Amino acid sequence: MTAEVFSDTVCRLGEGPLWHPLREELFWFDILGKSMFAKPLNGPERRWHFDEHVSAAGWIDQDSLLMASETGLYRFDIQSGQRELIVSLEADNPVTRSNDGRADPWGGFWIGTMGKNAEPGAGAIYRFYRGELRRLVSDVTITNAICFSPDSPLAYYVDTAKGQVMRQALEETTGWPLDAAEVFLDLSGQDFGADGAVTDEDGNFCVALWGASRVDCYDHAGLLISQVKIPTSQTSCPAFGGLDFKTMFVTTAGDGVSELGAGMTYAAPVANAGRAEPQVILQE
Repeated sequence: MTAEVFSDTVCRLGEGPLWHPLREELFWFDILGKSMFAKPLNGPERRWHFDEHVSAAGWIDQDSLLMASETGLYRFDIQSGQRELIVSLEADNPVTRSNDGRADPWGGFWIGTMGKNAEPGAGAIYRFYRGELRRLVSDVTITNAICFSPDSPLAYYVDTAKGQVMRQALEETTGWPLDAAEVFLDLSGQDFGADGAVTDEDGNFCVALWGASRVDCYDHAGLLISQVKIPTSQTSCPAFGGLDFKTMFVTTAGDGVSELGAGMTYAAPVANAGRAEPQVILQE
């Protein structure tokens, strides 16, 4: 399957695509451009600019998002453009910023941090759950691929610098991690990096491959079952959306390359549908 341009806005580092199921609109970020964008399937594109890096979001309700920045998790009002700090996130550490993040099926939100210059081991993965922010994984260089299985309590994530996609068992009623994570896919030693990821309605794991111009989808056993081709090399993160969730949106990055179409956001029809991202619940 080959993708077509959904937005021709060039992002230095496109990331964090989120299809808002109530608004039927795609939100995404340019981390290095300190911006967030939104666009429906048919309609004008909007942009918000910030004074710090922003990278990922989950939806709270019709008119607000939980948005991750380099200093905190904020409630963002889509209509007014105003934001309210919910909890600080490494705000006292000028070395790091937020990176990949996604809502989990329990109403929580996982968010990764990393060094602004990919300093080794500077990042971590956190979970925000009904008012509490807890560090789950430390000593991470580039946090990515945070996503969750729809049919069992499992989380996935990767340190792109290491290339091993981890699978983490979660407690069934609260979603907090159980035991130690295990290696699900070993993509180390490749000439590409495992970047952002999402699961489809059957629990297949679909990961953007930075440097490979594609998104690869793997089944529960880690077998490659499909690929989505992207016409630029720095593919960064996929998301399912559209009216039937049979569209895969993919962000890319234009920073450091001169390829035609680099940094644009793409959309491709897919055989296996995705599903709506879970709603973020701020408090009990």
